[in-house]
Amino acid sequence: MKKNTRNNILIALSYSVILIVGMFLGIKFIKDQGYGVQKSPALTAKNSEKLDEILHIINGNYVDDINTDSLQNLPIDSVLHQLDPHSVYLPPANAQNMQDDLEGNFEGVGIEYYMLNDTMMVTGVIKDGPAYQSGIKLGDKILAIDTVTVSGRNLPKDQLAGRFRGKAGSGVNVLLMHSGSQLPNRVMVTRGKVNISSIDAAYMINNETGYVRISKFGANTDGDFSATAASLKAKGMKKLILDLRDNGGGYFSAATGLADQFLPENKLIVYTQGKHEPRTDYFSTGTGAFQQGKLAILINENTASASEIVAGAIQDLGRGIIIGRRSFGKGLVQEQFAFEDGSALNLTIARYYTPSGRSIQKSYKKGYDAYKHELDERMNDGELTGDLTSFRDSIEKNGGINLAQPRKPKTSGGIQPDVFVKLDTTGYNKFYSSLVSKKVLSDYVFNVLTNKYSATYIDQNINTFNLNDLDFKDFIGFLQRKNVTIDRFQLYNSKTVILNDLKALLCRYYLGDVGYYKAANQNDNAVKQALANLQ
Repeated sequence: MKKNTRNNILIALSYSVILIVGMFLGIKFIKDQGYGVQKSPALTAKNSEKLDEILHIINGNYVDDINTDSLQNLPIDSVLHQLDPHSVYLPPANAQNMQDDLEGNFEGVGIEYYMLNDTMMVTGVIKDGPAYQSGIKLGDKILAIDTVTVSGRNLPKDQLAGRFRGKAGSGVNVLLMHSGSQLPNRVMVTRGKVNISSIDAAYMINNETGYVRISKFGANTDGDFSATAASLKAKGMKKLILDLRDNGGGYFSAATGLADQFLPENKLIVYTQGKHEPRTDYFSTGTGAFQQGKLAILINENTASASEIVAGAIQDLGRGIIIGRRSFGKGLVQEQFAFEDGSALNLTIARYYTPSGRSIQKSYKKGYDAYKHELDERMNDGELTGDLTSFRDSIEKNGGINLAQPRKPKTSGGIQPDVFVKLDTTGYNKFYSSLVSKKVLSDYVFNVLTNKYSATYIDQNINTFNLNDLDFKDFIGFLQRKNVTIDRFQLYNSKTVILNDLKALLCRYYLGDVGYYKAANQNDNAVKQALANLQ
C-alpha cells in the first residue's frame, strides 16, 4: 500500500489540537515532500568534497543571490539553513523513499499491516499484487517473515519496516494465520513491482457529482486523473469536487498536467523565474479530460506547492471555485541534484507565479513570535472555532514549542479561497488526542467492530448506517478493559468525533480509501459547501 500509511489520513484530519500547530506551520507539507532537513554526518574529508560540490551547485542554480564564501566551513545542514525552508539535503535512504513515493511504485509484496495486540495484522492488500496472488487476505495474522518472528515480541518499528521490501523476483517466506483458521500456514511470496495510483479515492457523491481525492502529485497523477475522470463521466459525472486538502505537492510537471485537464487550449497555467532561470511559461493543451462541467477545489492550510499551482490557475482563470482555508504558501520550485552515494540535494531554483502574476510564497521569518502572530491572526479572522484554551495553554507552557517555521503574512502567502470554511476544533481535546496517539480507536475497530459489522453490511449500508449509543457504551467498556484513565467530561465532549472516526476507520478496513472518504465526507463541512456551490 502507500508508504505514507493511509490510516494516517485519519490522524492528519483529526489529530489533537497540539498537532494543529503543525497544520498551521506546514509541518505535514514538509514531511509529505520529504523536505525535512536531515542531520548530515561529521565534516570528514569526503563530506568536505560533497560540501564543495553543493556550494558549486548553489552558486550556479539557486533562485537568489547568495554569498557562499561565508558558508565554506559549515556542515551541510547548516549551509542549507541559510537558504530557504525547502532546500534540503537528503541522505540515500530518504532520497530513495521520496523517489519511490512520487513515482507511485516500489518493489515489494503490496500489503498494509497494523500491529494489533503485538500481532501483525493485514489491513490492506493491493489487488493483483504479489501478496494478493499468493492468497494473503484481509485480516490474516502474520507470525514470521523469513526467519524472523514478528508477532508476540514487541519489536520496535524500525525492526519491522521494510521487511517485505526487496528486489523484484526475490522470494519472501511468510508464516501466517488465515482469519478463522486455527493452524498456521506458510506462504512463499515472490516480490514484484507494486504500482499505486496517485488518486487516493474517486466515487460519485451523488447522481451527477464526482469526488476525487489526491494527496500528492506523483509522476503519473495527470494520467491517473484522466482515467479516473473517464470512469466517473461514464457514471454520469457533470460536476466535480477535487480534494487537494493536506496535499503537500510533488512533481511540478504533474501539477501543470493536472491543471491542463480542466482548461481549454492555450491558457497560461503558471510561469517560473529565478536568478539563473529565465521566465518559462506553461500553457494548457486543450486535451484535458474535464474541460467542461462545474468544478470545486478543496484546499486547507496544508495544501502546498504543486497543489497551489492547480488552485491558483483555476482561480485566476475563473474555471472553478476554491473552497476551504488559506493554503500553505509555497511558491518555490526545487530541482533535485543526485550524488554518487545515492544522496541528493533538493535546491530551490525558481519562484512560480499564477497566471495573474501572483507569487504565493510566504515570508521566511521564523520563530515563536511569528507563530503566535499567525495563530492570533487566524483566530481574529474567524478561521478557528471551538475551545482552544488547552491549545493556547500547552503552547505557552512549552515556550511556544520549538518549531522554527515561516510566518504567513495576512496580506500575502497562499491561495485565499473563494468560499471560506472555518476549522472547527470542537471535540478535539486532550483526552481525544491521547486516544489517537495510543491508537485506541484503531485497536477498537480491529478488535471489536470488525467482528460486529460485516463487509457486506458496510458495503450495502455505508450511506445510511451510523455507530450508535450502544456502540459508544461498548467503546467505553473497551477503554476500561484497556485500563485507560477516562476523563468522562472530555470523552462525552468528543463523542461525535469519536463515532465518526470509528465509522470511517471501519469503512476503510473493508472498502479501502473510497470507503473511508465516503464515510468521512458525510460530515465534512467543506464537502457540504462544495455541493451547495456546485448547485
